[in-house]
Amino acid sequence: MRLSVLTAALSGCVFLAGCASSTSPETALAIKPSVETTGSVSKGGGPVPEVAVGESPVKADDAQEILAWAGPVPETRVFETMTQQTAIPLERPAGEQSSEGRSRKRSRIYSQQFRDAHPINFGKRAPRHYQVHGVDVSRWQGDIDWTRLRTQGANFAFIKATDGGDHLDPMFQTNWRRTKEAGIRRGAYHFFYWCRTAGEQADWFIRNVPRDPDALPPVIDVEWNGDSACKKRPSRARVLEKMQVFLDKLERHYGKRPIIYTAPDFYEDNLQGELKGYPFWLRSVAAHPSKRYPDRRWMFWQYSGSGLSHGVSGRIDLNVFSGSEGDWHNWLAGQSS
Repeated sequence: MRLSVLTAALSGCVFLAGCASSTSPETALAIKPSVETTGSVSKGGGPVPEVAVGESPVKADDAQEILAWAGPVPETRVFETMTQQTAIPLERPAGEQSSEGRSRKRSRIYSQQFRDAHPINFGKRAPRHYQVHGVDVSRWQGDIDWTRLRTQGANFAFIKATDGGDHLDPMFQTNWRRTKEAGIRRGAYHFFYWCRTAGEQADWFIRNVPRDPDALPPVIDVEWNGDSACKKRPSRARVLEKMQVFLDKLERHYGKRPIIYTAPDFYEDNLQGELKGYPFWLRSVAAHPSKRYPDRRWMFWQYSGSGLSHGVSGRIDLNVFSGSEGDWHNWLAGQSS
């Protein structure tokens, strides 16, 4: 996944939100991180140069008022214990239709027609052997023809929504609307910053991502990112504590268990053997996930950050769902119930 940056010039960053970045557009173009460390900065060749995002101070009320488009942060009820597993969905926002009683026609699954700028030989467990393919996107893909992209194999899409406590991907609202119009099952993801509290990050995500009963579960993207102004690497215990706060708050609001996206280095440092009750979306662009994440069951596999397809300019992340087409439809039915 990619970090999101406001389209304003870097010189205006300090004025708007007090953020600071140690990376300029020129230096960002020269970044060549390992393909197996962080998916947020390992993209090259896109239509927009990659620029690291700095951390903004907590006082960003003005920026929030400008960026938020989904209304104020809804109130959420607090669990009595952090270990309670049952989600408590809140009342449905006004104007949002219930999925109950609605006919659930299975959407067509398109076979993947994607190409790859840097193809990898995955052997007998190659991505092409999986039946349900999809993509993840952010502002870096620009204006996407979602109807055409769907016919190329984008049966689902994870869309960059927010990062930190005050950044909103400028293409989120457009991508969120157009994917649904194209009949693509979509979900939103949040890039987690280790210099902000988990609670305020969850509130920011909730403020900007509508509660749609047909959407895929929300995603928390947890990685190490050396190109951010935030250089913190909390302890394993602190990482898990912050993640749990964020995960619980989103589950209470959306009524769906969030998905955890991560990369091999972060997983090895913090997540191996942890959070077994959550679905995982794993980045592994050089080998099958079983090689990079031993003993970890996964739901989604991001196998390429250099995909090419009709309907989108530049490169795009490619993913597969772990089960069969039937498994996919059954899982979707459970998410919409």
